[in-house]
Amino acid sequence: MRTWTISELSNECGITPRAIRFYEDENLIHPTRVGQSRVYAARDRARLALILRGKRVGFSLDEIKEMLDLYDVKDGQATQLSYTIKKFSQRIAMLEQQRADIEHSLDLRDAELLRES
Repeated sequence: MRTWTISELSNECGITPRAIRFYEDENLIHPTRVGQSRVYAARDRARLALILRGKRVGFSLDEIKEMLDLYDVKDGQATQLSYTIKKFSQRIAMLEQQRADIEHSLDLRDAELLRES
């Protein structure tokens, strides 16, 4: 079974070891310990990837934790998948609305700039 050190995982994900320790402190990932060293399994790596993806689209850590915790529901991850798709669809709709609002604001700015020239 492949494992990763905190350095390997931080390099791979492009984040600091401190960030990884933070996610561990928040109970989002659960590495095993070998002496003082943390050892990350494939599950930790996958969870970290989902955490980072969720953060990029603006989910809070509580929302991310809620999605990750559904993995342990014993239904073949159907509940997790359904809930995650719903949450991402809602987030995408919100981001699309924000983009439309920004584009509208830029159009108003451009129209104002044209009026001034």
